[in-house]
Amino acid sequence: MANGYIFSLQPTFTQGLIIGQFSILFLLAVILKFLFLDSAEDTSHSRTSEAPRQQKKVSSYDRKQDGLDALPESTEWFNLVLRQVVESYRSRLRDDLPGLEGDEVLRRRVEDFANQVRPTGFLDPIRVHSVDLGVSAPRLSNARSTRPQNIDRSLGDPQTDLDLTYTDTVSISLSTAYLFNYPMPAFARLPVSVTISLSLFSSSISIIPPVPGSHAPSLTIRIPPTFTLKLTNTSLLGSRAKLADVPKLHELIEYQIRRQIAQRGEYKIALPGLASVKEVKEEIKKEKLERELDDVLYAAVS
Repeated sequence: MANGYIFSLQPTFTQGLIIGQFSILFLLAVILKFLFLDSAEDTSHSRTSEAPRQQKKVSSYDRKQDGLDALPESTEWFNLVLRQVVESYRSRLRDDLPGLEGDEVLRRRVEDFANQVRPTGFLDPIRVHSVDLGVSAPRLSNARSTRPQNIDRSLGDPQTDLDLTYTDTVSISLSTAYLFNYPMPAFARLPVSVTISLSLFSSSISIIPPVPGSHAPSLTIRIPPTFTLKLTNTSLLGSRAKLADVPKLHELIEYQIRRQIAQRGEYKIALPGLASVKEVKEEIKKEKLERELDDVLYAAVS
């Protein structure tokens, strides 16, 4: 009777064979399900769990990039370079000579330049007594870059705006005479002695890179007319009876210096190998004529 059951407490050969076959089929089903077949429910759950992590990573990167674009660029490296450039010019203006010998070379050089630009009909030859080129250098800060998608003049020049501050001991001491030309030329002379010292110059400036395809590629530096200029002046007027520190004379000196800086508010630097100084000057003249023509046409139309 007991031999009629397939399973019994005492396993037989037939029971072992059946159990072995079921074990193999169970292992095969597990292998197919978890290693080779794709479960739609599991995939959906996996994508749902991974998507927030991936989205969070991208969002964090975007915020980081936006933050970097909003921060001002560091200018410390450029200030170090600028100081060395200024020191090089100071040394070259003195013919690289130290002490009193270099001071005299600088004084003569500045005096020659002053007499080249002086209005000969109103001033006697200028005598420069001393020149101090200072010991500091302009300092730049708070760089803001403008990056248009397409570099094209019709869309505006790409540029970098910076804040410039210059505090130093730059000064010049000179003497000349103002000519009175009535009732005849050089009828009388008024001796003038002046010392002009820089206290502060500050302004925002724009640096504009060259535009590819330009006839004379150059680096452009623009200074707006809203700059801050503080000068310290001393003066003496007259020969026997002298007038010291006349306010109107100091106002006139500062006004003329301001006017010259404002008129020369754009400086172009020729790039070696791309343009010569002569070509850049011709380009400046061309642009000046175009602006004057535009002003004339605008006045005629209005």
